[in-house]
Amino acid sequence: MFATCQMKFVHPGALDGKKDLDFIKTKIQNREQPWLKQFEEVKGLAVSGNHAKAFINSRNKDAEMSKIDAKRAYANALVWYYTDNDLYAKQAIYNLNAWSVLQGFNGGNDQDKLHAGWIGSLFGAAAEIMRGYSGWSDEEMKKVQSMFKRAYYPQLNKASAWNGNVDLTQIDAMINMAVFNEDSIEFYRAIARFNKRIPAYFYQTTDNELSTIDGDKGDIPAFWNYPTKWVDGLTQETCRDNGHHAQYALASALHIAEVAWNQGVDIYSGNNKRLTDAMELLALQVESGNMLGTCKNDTTTHDVFDTWEIGYHHYHGRKGLTLPYTEKVLKNKVRKLGVSDWNIFYETLTHGDRIN
Repeated sequence: MFATCQMKFVHPGALDGKKDLDFIKTKIQNREQPWLKQFEEVKGLAVSGNHAKAFINSRNKDAEMSKIDAKRAYANALVWYYTDNDLYAKQAIYNLNAWSVLQGFNGGNDQDKLHAGWIGSLFGAAAEIMRGYSGWSDEEMKKVQSMFKRAYYPQLNKASAWNGNVDLTQIDAMINMAVFNEDSIEFYRAIARFNKRIPAYFYQTTDNELSTIDGDKGDIPAFWNYPTKWVDGLTQETCRDNGHHAQYALASALHIAEVAWNQGVDIYSGNNKRLTDAMELLALQVESGNMLGTCKNDTTTHDVFDTWEIGYHHYHGRKGLTLPYTEKVLKNKVRKLGVSDWNIFYETLTHGDRIN
């Protein structure tokens, strides 16, 4: 059920809460690693310029332009918060204001939904950080809020019929934008979608039966890409591509739970085992190079994304759980080789090693 009354939102409180931002800010000021390395990389992305369009066609170069600007907006917002340098604040606001003219997406298929999720989560998180900048006028802010409703909500509020990573990416954008827009209905709509998707994406042997969901076409084994071994932590796309889609889906699920947590809504707890099993299994597979008999193809990908930081921050940093494989993959691969792309953006810089 959706909330029937307006909730009181906490700001900043989308993907990045104030305590997390302040913790990292101190680390940057003290020039500590591993935060400083990622800060310098993000600072290099924090440049001016925009390619704002009235419509985004997710099947041509418009998509790449919007991706670049979403990254710029978020990079500038983070660097401003960590340095208090108005130059970066103005660049972030410049990008957000420029994109307030966006009317919508016209690619014509579910790629629009995925692209809206990818870039919307970054624009939403950036806007939420910049809410605290005194140089951003209420009128300008309201134009961005209206643009989110006009251009993004129609693409995000209907789940893609594709694989679960797309739906989770959409929800990631929904809940980040809902916080910035102070939109209780959208916030709880995102949580309802999360609750429906999670058991249909992250498997537990204690499930009495596999959850069905729109898009599975009534063929559960095919939808789960024919696992050869059903184990706790298996994802709907483990046997499709555990190096890309499964890592994106897990990251998006953790983003959603983190935003909700920052607003005082705990959707982590009801999924503790489901999410930590997924983190640990995927980490072990990536670290060992072996799929552990879960799929016909027993060789893992070489791709590693910044997927585990937020989950480790919550379950280890806040809750004190031991996650040995997650810890190992963070130290050995993510912080050395991890790729930040689309809505997975330099998460060591925002959540790495934060306690409580």
